[in-house]
Amino acid sequence: MLAYQRDIQNFEKIVTANDQAKSFAKIDGLDVSSFLNTLDQADLAASTVARKVSSLRTFYNFLNQQQLSNNTPFIGVATKKQAKRLPQFFYGKEMLALLKACDGETFADRRDKAIIELLYATGMRAFELVNLTLPQLDWDKQIVLVHGKGNKDRYVPFGRYAKAALEVYLQQSRQPLLTKLHLAHNVIFVNQRGQGLTTRGLAYILSQRIKKTALTGDIHPHMIRHTFATQMLENGADLRTVQELLGHASLSSTQIYTHVTMTHLQKDYRKYFPRASD
Repeated sequence: MLAYQRDIQNFEKIVTANDQAKSFAKIDGLDVSSFLNTLDQADLAASTVARKVSSLRTFYNFLNQQQLSNNTPFIGVATKKQAKRLPQFFYGKEMLALLKACDGETFADRRDKAIIELLYATGMRAFELVNLTLPQLDWDKQIVLVHGKGNKDRYVPFGRYAKAALEVYLQQSRQPLLTKLHLAHNVIFVNQRGQGLTTRGLAYILSQRIKKTALTGDIHPHMIRHTFATQMLENGADLRTVQELLGHASLSSTQIYTHVTMTHLQKDYRKYFPRASD
C-alpha cells in the first residue's frame, strides 16, 4: 500500500514540475511519455517501472469507478520486458559440502540431512516438502507421491541416499520425539516440538546449514530444486521428463534450465578449451 501511494506521489511530483496547474483528470499521453522518460533516465529496474505503471493504471481505474474522472492515460502503455533471471544452483561438490554440514547425531542433524537429500533427489518445492506425510512414501518402489500446485499430483522417484537419510531420521529422531511428546500424526518433517515445519522454517534451517560450510551467498529451497533440474539435463535427461518430475504445467517453465546448462557449458568451454578465446 505504501509503495502504491509513493508511486502516485512520484507521478504527481514529476507532472506538476512541468505544469503546476494540471490535475490528474487532465493528464494526457504527452504527460505519460514525459513521466516514462524521467523513469528511464533514472535507470530504474524494469520491474520497478512496471510496478509504477501498474499502480497508476489501478489509480485511474479507481478514479473512473468513483466518477471522479473519465481519463485513462495509462491504457495500452507498454513497459520494457523484465529480463528473466537464470536460476541459481549448486555444483555437485557444493551439494556434497552442504550435506556434509549435516553430519552428526543430533535430532536436527538427522532431520536436516533427510530434508536436503530428499529435496536434492526429487526437486520438490518447499511447500510440497513441508506438507509431506508418511502415506505419500512408497518405500519398496522408492517413489514419493507429491501434491503439487493446483492440486496436481505427480510421482517422483528417490534414490538410496535419500532413502537411507529418511530411515535414520524417522526411526532415530522423529519417532522417539513424538513418543516422548505423546503426539501422533503423519507429517514427516517436524521441529523440536513435534510440529510440522513451515516454508519459512525450512528456509531458516537451510540458511543455518550453509553457515557451517565454506560456501558463500544465500540459500533458499528452490536452489536445490534448480540444482536437481540442472543436473538432470546436464546428464542427458530430456526436457519432458524434467518437466514431469518438477510438476511444471508448461514446458516453457522448464526450458529456462536449458539456458542454465548452456551458460554452464559455455563457461567451461572458455575455461578449458585453449583456443576458445582466439
